[in-house]
Amino acid sequence: MAHWLIAPVVVPALVAPMVAYVMRFDIVMQRAASMAASVVMIAIAIGLMVATADGTVHVYRLGDWPAPFGIVLVLDRLAALLILLTTLLGAVVLLHASATGWDRRGRHFHALMLFQVMGISGAFLTGDAFNLFVLFEILLIASYGLTIHAGGRERLKGGLQYVIMNLVGSSLFLIALGTLYATTGTLNIADLAVKVREIPVGEAALVRVAAMLLMIVFAVKAALFPVQFWLPGTYANAPAPVAALFAIMTKVGAYAILRMHTIVFGPDTDAIGSLSQDWLMPAALITIAIGGIGVMGARNLMQMVSFAVLMSTATLMLAISAFTPYAIEAALYYLVHSTFSAALMFLVADLVLSQRRNGGALAASPVMAQNGLLAALFFGAAIAIAGMPPLSGFLGKLYVLDALRDTGYSWLVWTVVLVSSLITIVGLGRAGSTVFWKANDADVVAAEARARAEAEANGPAEPLPDRSASALAIAPSMMLMAALVAVTVFAGPLSRYMQATSAQLFDPVDYIEAVLLNQDDTKDLSSHGDDYGEHGEDDGTEDGAATEGDH
Repeated sequence: MAHWLIAPVVVPALVAPMVAYVMRFDIVMQRAASMAASVVMIAIAIGLMVATADGTVHVYRLGDWPAPFGIVLVLDRLAALLILLTTLLGAVVLLHASATGWDRRGRHFHALMLFQVMGISGAFLTGDAFNLFVLFEILLIASYGLTIHAGGRERLKGGLQYVIMNLVGSSLFLIALGTLYATTGTLNIADLAVKVREIPVGEAALVRVAAMLLMIVFAVKAALFPVQFWLPGTYANAPAPVAALFAIMTKVGAYAILRMHTIVFGPDTDAIGSLSQDWLMPAALITIAIGGIGVMGARNLMQMVSFAVLMSTATLMLAISAFTPYAIEAALYYLVHSTFSAALMFLVADLVLSQRRNGGALAASPVMAQNGLLAALFFGAAIAIAGMPPLSGFLGKLYVLDALRDTGYSWLVWTVVLVSSLITIVGLGRAGSTVFWKANDADVVAAEARARAEAEANGPAEPLPDRSASALAIAPSMMLMAALVAVTVFAGPLSRYMQATSAQLFDPVDYIEAVLLNQDDTKDLSSHGDDYGEHGEDDGTEDGAATEGDH
């Protein structure tokens, strides 16, 4: 089992160079190789998830160097869940890009996609904070290339903004890691969890500085206020399949906050206390409001979808900001939903744009070839991302709101989330009616008739090309819709898995012992385990997990 743990990183790392150099002139071979690699990674991810189903934490020591001196990969419930989510989404996006021809519009699309999946998977697996930085840079380098894929002025402008913001974030990341290493003498996450708790409160000023710098870095990755502006500008101009894959990339920031600010800088840590929560919750609330207003004010389809995704990501961060087992449980359920719904919105938007004659402007245009089918897909994606019944977005938001009842600011949280959701529903409804229903308006039909008459007067014209999407191009969107239905139907079993995952996060003794096995630091873990147990009792739970009755 130990060697399978590294496979989600090794498989794309081996296939990507072959695709980039050996198959660079054969797009069919590139598609076959990348899809084959995706299927293999899905099978491996399922196996890894099964291996962690009983709560076992698996560790892979690179070079067989013991922690904290060597680099380790750690697989627990959370990492297994996110790797499976990444590989599933990567396969769907590759299928859409291949079926619609997006992979032909630039160079090395498939290789960059594989490197992106490799970086994301590695970030979810790493047990070392510096290695997390390295993997961040790998996935960001790949994302730079994907953002400007197919070229264009607006795409290059959005990509430049994306590069600058992430370079600033990377610089802060290095400063934070340097501060943390100078204070604790380690960057291994499990070792940090032990060392940080040994620092007296009066001597923990630098630790608090490092914790807040890391929070800022991860907030940049998750597009939280006041650095949220890069997301709409980048996602709106990126190729739609790339933006769909980025739906999981923003979750890397959320994951990093979850991992570092529960295991290392948990609420039970005297040196940190509620510092993380005090800053994260207001930022998430403001970002939710910005996202809702952006959806209402957008005049472009991709821009509107980007703001909807921004609001969805901020809702996830709002749940995380409570840092209680029940809130994290709700956040994990919402994370799965928001990843699928955001990707679906981008893929449907791409299908719509490929058939519209006036581009992405939210204005009436001649009827599309598959107007009814695309309208149904857009309607399903809209109610999912806005949080309307009966899909999982409604359940996810209820889950989050219920988990935040005892925060002390529940009235503000409920107001912001519900009002922003209402604004989003109105904005998406207005866009849908404009794009799909006003296509048959008399003015549009008359304008099209005049254009046809003028063309006939100037001589015989070539027939307009058929813009209908093939069944293979529509299949990825249907797959994501089916995934959202599955998340809704199986909400009970899924929430129980999230409950166990949250409990494991808030009682990380097994994680620490698995990483630091045979190390001197493990002798003090029992006392830290008592601290986690006390934290769980404060929330009315045992071992940090809420009971079904409390839910």
